[in-house]
Amino acid sequence: MQADDVRLLKGAAIPTALVGLVVVLVATLMAGGKGALGAAIGVLVVCVFFTVGLVAVSFASRVSPMAMMTAAVVGYAIKILGVMALLKAFESATAFEPKAFGWAAIVCTLAWTVGEMRGFMKLKMLYVEPGGKPPGSR
Repeated sequence: MQADDVRLLKGAAIPTALVGLVVVLVATLMAGGKGALGAAIGVLVVCVFFTVGLVAVSFASRVSPMAMMTAAVVGYAIKILGVMALLKAFESATAFEPKAFGWAAIVCTLAWTVGEMRGFMKLKMLYVEPGGKPPGSR
């Protein structure tokens, strides 16, 4: 990973972890130990899914912009389908509170997305190469 990617990862993961702690505390107060476990699993799932997605996009960006976009779109689809499958699989779980899992996943996804957007805005990445030639010119 490049330094910008690591900064972006930190900018998204740290706020998500902090929001995740709050979600776990709220779930503990509302549903006890099972709520805390469900929320913690939700936080972990979001952090793992989004970190893997960011790493995949980072590596694809070294290949080409088209590969990066493909990795981003496919990664997003896999994350959504994976979270939906976990929500369906855990809807009748008794070891932890499924609603706490669901709410934690939603809240942490929003926190990650906001952190990532903020990170992109702070990176000040160039949209064009300085001194580059326009397409079609020789």
